[in-house]
Amino acid sequence: MAIEVAAIAASGATSTLAGLAVTEAWTRTRTLVTRLFRGRQDTATTGDQQLQSAVEQLAAALRSEDEHSLGDAADQLRRRLRHSLREESETARELVELLRELNQEGEEEPATAGARTTAAPTGISYTVSAAPRPDGPPSQVPALRTRFINRVTELADLERSATGGTATASHIDVRVLAGPPGVGKSALARHWAHTTRERFPGGQLYVDFAALRDHEGVGGDMTEAVGHCLRSLGVDDTLLPPSLAERTALFRSRTSELRVLLVLDDVTSPAQVRALIPQGPGSTVLATSTARLGELALDGALPLALEPLAPEAALLLLADRCGEERVAADPDAARRVAALCSGLPIALHVAAARLVNDRRLTFAALAAELDDERRRLSVLSVGGESPVSAVFDAAYRQLTPELAHDYRLLGLIPGRRFDTATAAAALGSDLAAAQLLLDVLEDMSLLEALEDRRYRFHGLVRVHARDRAAAEEPPDAESMVVQRVLTHYLALTAFADRSVRADRTRVTDVGSLLAGRTDPFAASNGPRPLDWLEAERADIMAVLRAAGAHGLHTPGWQLAECFTVLFLHHRHLGDWRESLELGARYAQAAMAPAAEARLRTLLSRPLMDLGEHDRAEQELTAALACAEVSGDVVLLASALEFFGRYWDRFDPARAIAAYQRSMELNARADEPRGAAIAAFFLGRAQDANGDPAQALATLRRAREDLLSLTTPDHRMAARATAALGRALDRLGRIDEAVPALREAARTLRECEAYAYEAEALLDLAAIAERPGADRSRLRDDLARALDIHEEMGSPLAEELRERLCAAQGRGGV
Repeated sequence: MAIEVAAIAASGATSTLAGLAVTEAWTRTRTLVTRLFRGRQDTATTGDQQLQSAVEQLAAALRSEDEHSLGDAADQLRRRLRHSLREESETARELVELLRELNQEGEEEPATAGARTTAAPTGISYTVSAAPRPDGPPSQVPALRTRFINRVTELADLERSATGGTATASHIDVRVLAGPPGVGKSALARHWAHTTRERFPGGQLYVDFAALRDHEGVGGDMTEAVGHCLRSLGVDDTLLPPSLAERTALFRSRTSELRVLLVLDDVTSPAQVRALIPQGPGSTVLATSTARLGELALDGALPLALEPLAPEAALLLLADRCGEERVAADPDAARRVAALCSGLPIALHVAAARLVNDRRLTFAALAAELDDERRRLSVLSVGGESPVSAVFDAAYRQLTPELAHDYRLLGLIPGRRFDTATAAAALGSDLAAAQLLLDVLEDMSLLEALEDRRYRFHGLVRVHARDRAAAEEPPDAESMVVQRVLTHYLALTAFADRSVRADRTRVTDVGSLLAGRTDPFAASNGPRPLDWLEAERADIMAVLRAAGAHGLHTPGWQLAECFTVLFLHHRHLGDWRESLELGARYAQAAMAPAAEARLRTLLSRPLMDLGEHDRAEQELTAALACAEVSGDVVLLASALEFFGRYWDRFDPARAIAAYQRSMELNARADEPRGAAIAAFFLGRAQDANGDPAQALATLRRAREDLLSLTTPDHRMAARATAALGRALDRLGRIDEAVPALREAARTLRECEAYAYEAEALLDLAAIAERPGADRSRLRDDLARALDIHEEMGSPLAEELRERLCAAQGRGGV
């Protein structure tokens, strides 16, 4: 049978079956059709089964007497018949022939009131019931089941652009509400629709594309969507054209004199919107989508991006659902719940539902449940239903298998943020493939692009990606991702470390790792190494924490040692201590005594700054033992130098002995920088021990040696200059001391050695606070030092704050 004849036959047969709803032949017809399918049960193909299902759906729609359901079911059967006839299905041929015979019998009966007789192009006449005209314009947008709050800014945005909905408008407004799953796009669209109902006398139409995704064939969902809208506007089902193009043309014609609002929910492609842009001036289309649908800008569409709720807005929603008194009873726990829900309205609604259903459940208890990331999505469920997982799963199903796999792997990256290179490392792909994935996920609102060219998952999306990875990836998938990301960060951190100071004492040997890699910090337009380390600090810490769980001990301690270069300049004491504690633990697990000695030696620094002196002594004692075991003279000299810094606080004489021994060992190992640094600390100890004159000579020699190195160490030389200023101050040579300290502070700031800059500034402040001293720069010096100590998380910050207040009270002069 030719395709054209098949299409005509299918249309006529389906209309006949629909028309039989108002005749006495329905019972007989149902019996004959059932017998037809039963007779072919043993040989039924998949197509036959789908055809039988379509007939049964039409029968159910006939019994429901719902005109829209009847039209949808008839349209589905018509398309199923066409498809089966094209496939030369014998069952479909017999069904068409059966219905044709029944139709011819029906022509002999009087037409039922309200029905009309139509001649098919084949010459066959069949009776169909006329679709009743609606009593008024359609009002299909579902009502909200909870009170709508928040989104004041977004509603104002919709109002500002809403030139549609007025009799004087000359064009069609198209708005795309885009955002991550569960962010409240549909709720916003529905709320706005109900508040503007009177603006659209032609009615409000609603299409949920999520419910149409299973319609077979290319464009099946759009064909069905336009058919639904036409039926809603009073078009008889028998008059619906078969093709999408014809239906779209008819839709435009039917809406040309109407001012209507269309809410298109869960749109996935621009074509779905274009097919349903009405013709009537003043009409408006609101489309919700996780995708940006940027191509619709060519049609004049305006985007409206929805972000998760801000903390205060999330609290407002919880208070509205649970009661203000419950939030007020424990506001900190309520804020924690809101944060763990990532500000997503759907998650907040579920959390509120749990609290409402169980009055014994407190915000604190719920926050404790949500704290476990592995269980968070399952905790966000009520009565066995998990709406949060459902919305994420719906977006996830739109990904191709390859993209879904990569989405899962990105969720396994230890840090919260990542750039394209880190994503490529996690995936084991090249930069171009990684960027393509990131672009797709960003367009689908699953990823957020940050201003610094980094990305992060939207809130709970990361939890969903990790859940899917646990369910669908091999058991070692996370270990492989962590290993690749750790190697990536180790290489870049090693490059940054060497860019800051190539001759710094270090145990890590990453020569083979760096061979063949490009040093990004060596390029003229490359990032500044300390800036890069600062920007990546939180994510490197996350990688360090993850290393131990996956047995990556050697690269873990290597990363900790390289990473310490950041903290030598920017004193984030908490992170510095944790990174070195992890590194020392990993070195011990890897049975690397030299590495353990180095890392425990370095660990004493943040411990001393945090006032944990006993713990610092323990670490230095262990470091000396490890250095002895390793047989590395340079490491032993370094541990002695650091031990001298400990004794500086308690016993200057023992400090002097430690520094002298360190100088001897460095000289034996031909380490001029190590010897010069030990001399610097020796000079400081001599000054503290009451011998400033001897200290001046030692410090001047140390500064000269530091500046005479093949690569001059300006940072340590500036520290020697500051020590010279202190020694001069003790000798009463204030006119020499102040310029020396001022020069040191300036150079240390240029070298980004902010902790030592603060030290020099506080020496200047101490001089200025003396009776009769020049206080013109006292407030500025104290304010700068306070900023540095606050950034470091230093316990001295409070004391400095009090000194600054006192200086301001005196006017600083």
